[in-house]
Amino acid sequence: MAKPLALTLGEPAGIGPDITIKAWLRRSELRLPPFYLLGDCGLLRDRAKTLGLDVRLAEVRAEDAFGAFADALPVVATGSAATAQPGQPDGTSAEAAIVSIRQAVGDVIAGRASAVVTNPIAKSVLYRAGFQHPGHTEFLAELAATGGRAPQPVMMLWSPALAVVPVTIHLPLRDAITQLSSDLIVTTVRIVAAAMKARFGLANPRIALSGLNPHAGEDGSLGTEEQRIVTPAVETLRAEGIEIRGPLPADTMFHDAARKTYDCAICMYHDQALIPIKTLAFDDAVNVTLGLPFVRTSPDHGTAFDIAGTGRANPSSLIAALQLAARMAAATPA
Repeated sequence: MAKPLALTLGEPAGIGPDITIKAWLRRSELRLPPFYLLGDCGLLRDRAKTLGLDVRLAEVRAEDAFGAFADALPVVATGSAATAQPGQPDGTSAEAAIVSIRQAVGDVIAGRASAVVTNPIAKSVLYRAGFQHPGHTEFLAELAATGGRAPQPVMMLWSPALAVVPVTIHLPLRDAITQLSSDLIVTTVRIVAAAMKARFGLANPRIALSGLNPHAGEDGSLGTEEQRIVTPAVETLRAEGIEIRGPLPADTMFHDAARKTYDCAICMYHDQALIPIKTLAFDDAVNVTLGLPFVRTSPDHGTAFDIAGTGRANPSSLIAALQLAARMAAATPA
């Protein structure tokens, strides 16, 4: 029997409720895969009223969400009330967001859902409530731990035009350079290559690896990290049979002709990877966590408190995240 996607609430005061409602309203037009929201039916009802949208809600069990989806937006209760008004997080926000994530992962592990799709969270709100993780990705890795060992997650930003992975993620630039190593590059590329085979159906994924410095170091005259760190990693990966090129100058990796030569670009630090994809696919890029034992996608944007409840939130990235999650779950070998 087909299984729905488990969609988390995200930050209740953000645009997660808005884009969830808007996405469901376009379910027939876009042939969206069935999904259910883990959250508070009352919050969704109030937000729909604020937005002036006519949406039918059905509080159901996860097992019944697939059948309910055509006629109503299925909501699976988490038991955690969310009372925040649009743009105004309150004392219920952090618990509502965290419980929703926990329950979504539990549903996938238990076989009630095919994948996890996460609405945006507000890290500052979670931190004030004592949340100990840098973000979604690290929390998901902890929830996926087996035998006390958490998998190493890798962040991919995906769109039909481009897929990118930063080797180092949310670090100050000086720290990213310090933490960059051949081992980290090798581990990241292995996870990406394996996921592109298992989740994206690519038998022999083509990887392009950027350098760190301008012009990929210009043979050492603009930096030696390419020679000391990146090239040894490439040699190791090629010896394992991975199709990889690099280190390549990052400034020439993302034009139309270059993008046709690879399936994923792996870059050395956050902005090197995210600037090109947000330029090319700002509205429909998807955040994908690789390396987990389940599929997880997310819209590639934040909570947008300033437009929550105004009707201006664009559901395109959530729609793309739902579609990609269903595609990846279907491609994964049983």
